[in-house]
Amino acid sequence: MAIVLYSDTYLFPLSYFILLFWFFMFLTYLLECTIMRLNDTFKGVFIMKLVQPIRDIQKIKQLKEELLKSSYRDFMIFNLGINIGLRISDMLKLKVKDVKNKSHISIKEQKTDKSKKIKINIIKNDLESYIEKQNLKNDDYLFQSRKGENSHISRIQAYRILNIAAKNISIGEIGTHTLRKTFGYHFYQKTKDVALLQSLFNHSSPSVTMRYIGINQDMIDFAMDNFSL
Repeated sequence: MAIVLYSDTYLFPLSYFILLFWFFMFLTYLLECTIMRLNDTFKGVFIMKLVQPIRDIQKIKQLKEELLKSSYRDFMIFNLGINIGLRISDMLKLKVKDVKNKSHISIKEQKTDKSKKIKINIIKNDLESYIEKQNLKNDDYLFQSRKGENSHISRIQAYRILNIAAKNISIGEIGTHTLRKTFGYHFYQKTKDVALLQSLFNHSSPSVTMRYIGINQDMIDFAMDNFSL
């Protein structure tokens, strides 16, 4: 005989209640498995983790060398990113005509919808050499995907490229934001001009910029190193 729960309006078998409970538990389990698989597949793209700038100049050189072993394209993604400070989403959409024979890159930022103009003289020769060696045409994307005709690589691909190279030389806490943060960190170290960097990054306040480039963390670490009771 089925056990039933009584109410003022209906009877509900307890066995049905138990069945529904385990059904929802199973759905929850499936959802958790799906999230874990997505995170594993895209290496943290969906479940974001905190990334830091690369503070050590020697590590930057090592990462350049490691990326160059993979391809000239992979090296230039990193090289351009740490020298101009664009978001990866904007950088990957650059075409040859945006940089060739130019002193500045002029874009409209995808995230902010604001116009931005960045001087590229410091890396202009590297770009010209890259374009020539890759035999790229004016309408070609700078960072070509191997899939499809004249398509740029995705942010996920860029993330994988950086992570594989970084792991090979024991660099942790790296992601696509690492390029921009590395640019910002070393720009600040050389200029000490947080207001100018805030303007370059279109941040709302100097404190946001300092936190973004990891200076706050450095200050906390320094304070803790010199603290004792």
